[in-house]
Amino acid sequence: MKLVFATNNLNKLKEVQEMLPNSIELLSLKDINCFDDIDETETTLEGNAKLKADYITNKFGFNCFADDTGLEVESLDGRPGVYSARFAGEPANSKNNMQKLLVELQDKAIRNAQFRTAIALNIKDEKFLFEGICKGEILTKKRGAKGFGYDPIFKPNGFNQSFAEMTSEEKNTISHRGIAIQKLVAFLNNH
Repeated sequence: MKLVFATNNLNKLKEVQEMLPNSIELLSLKDINCFDDIDETETTLEGNAKLKADYITNKFGFNCFADDTGLEVESLDGRPGVYSARFAGEPANSKNNMQKLLVELQDKAIRNAQFRTAIALNIKDEKFLFEGICKGEILTKKRGAKGFGYDPIFKPNGFNQSFAEMTSEEKNTISHRGIAIQKLVAFLNNH
């Protein structure tokens, strides 16, 4: 089955490809000659995921899924949340986003956070939603060189490593995106 993943993020594409069974041929936006910039204008992760999936399905006619992920920090009332990718402003920059978050948390004793991913799937004229959550805490400094985004400062509960210190296999088993993709794959295998 051919399925488009509506993302331009090559790190996400690689991460998801590793989790999908061989029966699913994952296509990127580049593979379908989509070079459009799909604005994420919704105020929720679910809304942005649906917006992107609907855009690809409506314009290109493909079965498609899209995700949106946010880092929700307890002591910041859930921020940066839906604005995680551009937390430090434009242009989007992971280093600046992490630095801004560390500065905002420097005097906070409570550093609980969770990554949350929403996946919208459009397949055979039907729409479905999947969610994955990984709870953890924000570290006081970066650790590790793997992963992307906030991975160097996020340590999942029950582990002594940040996401950036884990192999992709370790991270994919427990991560927010990994959990949401596992739900998506289980659904596709039974649909």
